[in-house]
Amino acid sequence: MARNWRISSFSGILLAAYFIPTWAIVAWRIMISPVQGLFERPNVSVAFFLSDHLQLGSMSMVRIAWLLALSRILVVAFLAIFVVFALRAMIRKTEDQKEPLAIALGIGSVISFASVILASKVGEIEALRMHATELLMMLGAVVVMVFERPAQSEAERIAVPELALEQAQLPNNG
Repeated sequence: MARNWRISSFSGILLAAYFIPTWAIVAWRIMISPVQGLFERPNVSVAFFLSDHLQLGSMSMVRIAWLLALSRILVVAFLAIFVVFALRAMIRKTEDQKEPLAIALGIGSVISFASVILASKVGEIEALRMHATELLMMLGAVVVMVFERPAQSEAERIAVPELALEQAQLPNNG
């Protein structure tokens, strides 16, 4: 069972262990109180940028807060689907769990990258460090997924010696 674990699967599980509880709690706080949740540390750069530079009203801020919470929940959902598929693949010894991880990393990277840009615009150094760290964690997993070769299935490993037998042989002289 441990032979079919790829480094990208292990990296994805570690990312899910961090992002599922962290981003779910952040989204939950926004859902309970949109404006207060938006002005907490994980979202403060977005809130300051929207209120200072775009001069949005309170209802617009609430809508943006809900949209941010929805996007974070979407990433959490795809990471949870990845974990379920990874555990199922571990049991069934297949390699079918990469798509939800790729979607979650794509959406999450866009959210973190936008948060990094906004944090740098409003001068929130602590938020900038947090979002940059999250972005680098996700981009590291993306790099591993891109450069990791596809796993060789059990049938492909067994088929290699059989190909040698199927090749042309010398005629029998006897």
